[in-house]
Parts: sequence; structure tokens; C-alpha cells
Amino acid sequence: MARIKIDLPEHFSFNIQIPIRIQDVNYGNHVGNDAILSIMHEARIQYLQSLGYKELDKVANTGLIMADVAMTYKGEGFHGDIFNVAVTAGDFGPFGFDLFYKITTTRDQQPITIAEAKTGMICFDYNTRKIMKLPAAMKAALEL
Repeated sequence: MARIKIDLPEHFSFNIQIPIRIQDVNYGNHVGNDAILSIMHEARIQYLQSLGYKELDKVANTGLIMADVAMTYKGEGFHGDIFNVAVTAGDFGPFGFDLFYKITTTRDQQPITIAEAKTGMICFDYNTRKIMKLPAAMKAALEL
């Protein structure tokens, strides 16, 4: 069976620590796949905010909408873990870009990779409800 392969970049421009809450844990007693997507969303919001952007920006008309997502799970996460989520942008196109994520934790002084992921982000004008070109200033900020 073919598996998804995500080619992560070597350098990540942003890191955030996110503690795992009890509601992130599923019946398997580990972090659920839906929680991983939610954790990525929080990391993405914080990353964009660090650059002065928001996913939903009706004033500047530089909103973003997620077009696709791919994740590979590498290890289990548990309640009490603190995930380090590294985020960076790449694969720029005329209307958007990809965001790459590497989620890790440290347990018993050992680094553990939890998941690797990528989201395809499209520039979207929420006022007109249409895709738009990636603004040059946004691309420049994301390329740092």
C-alpha cells in the first residue's frame, strides 16, 4: 500500500509549544488525529500572527483558506506532553503556498517525532468570496 510522503524543508522559521490537554486524547489513550489537525491550526494562527497576518482578514483582503492537508503520523502523543510545532512556508505559487509542520515532543529526555504535515493555503478574499493572487508583501514575509 502506498503511503503519503512529505518532503519537509531543512529549516523551519517558527516554533511554538502547545501542551496536550485531556480533550486531545481519544479512546486509544493517545492524541487523536483530529486533535493533531487542531494543533496544526493553532500553530498556523500563531505563525501568521507573528508575521502580522490573519487567516480571516476582511479589512486588508488577504485572507487564507486551506485547500488540502496531508499528515503522516510518526509516534504517539499523550496527555501532559508538550508538543513543539515547527512551521514554515514554501512551494509558492501565484495564488498560494504550502505550510509545512513538524510536531515533536521530548519524553524521558528523548526527542520523539509525533507527526509531519503540510497544508495547501490559498489566498482568499472573504468579501468577494473568490481566490486572489498571493500579495508580494505576504510572500516576502513568508519567505523569511
